[in-house]
Amino acid sequence: MPIYLLTEKLVFPPVDGAENGIVAIGGDLSTERLLLAYRNGIFPWYSDEEPIVWHAPDPRFVLMIEDLHVSKSMRRVLNSKKFKVSFDTNFQFVIQQCATVERVGQDGTWITNDMQNAFINLHEEGFAHSVEVWNQDRIVGGLYGVCLGKVFFAESMFHTESNASKVALICLVNFLKQIDVQFIDAQVYTSHVESLGAKNISRNAFMELLKSALNFDTFRGKWI
Repeated sequence: MPIYLLTEKLVFPPVDGAENGIVAIGGDLSTERLLLAYRNGIFPWYSDEEPIVWHAPDPRFVLMIEDLHVSKSMRRVLNSKKFKVSFDTNFQFVIQQCATVERVGQDGTWITNDMQNAFINLHEEGFAHSVEVWNQDRIVGGLYGVCLGKVFFAESMFHTESNASKVALICLVNFLKQIDVQFIDAQVYTSHVESLGAKNISRNAFMELLKSALNFDTFRGKWI
């Protein structure tokens, strides 16, 4: 099946026509298009020098809020009070770190300058959020993503100290419980997030969850 080429028109094809998880190519990273993509179970993921590629993988990697698993070792880390956690205090730093901190087995980054600017715009519009993990006066871990209705779309995380990104995710889940978010879309499998309780589900099951979660109003603004 040919891959759908986007034009200036704000529209995406159905995700069930995705070819190896790719729904469409092209378009732009405007706030309007990004929000439309997320509401349709689609996200951008591409490299520099490439056109924008829009994905809806099958299976989809999801962490249900009630399924969070915190190991004994992570409980010790949390109880040690070594790290402090904040929300939306330095979104730009977090996304820059997600783009630049080296990861084992990964060369380069998909978080291009254009992608960073697009998500900073989403943050300024009140849709994208960050979690910062501090050791004294330094941010040593964190994550960012988009929250719509009762779902949080996790985009990326980083750490420069052991366990800091896991602390970010655990504290995010605990915060999301307070605002009745139902699940985190972690997009594609990683063992790191699986250890905290995330599981692969079919794309069809994900789309049903998404449809239900988007029936609720979105809290728009900074998380303080």
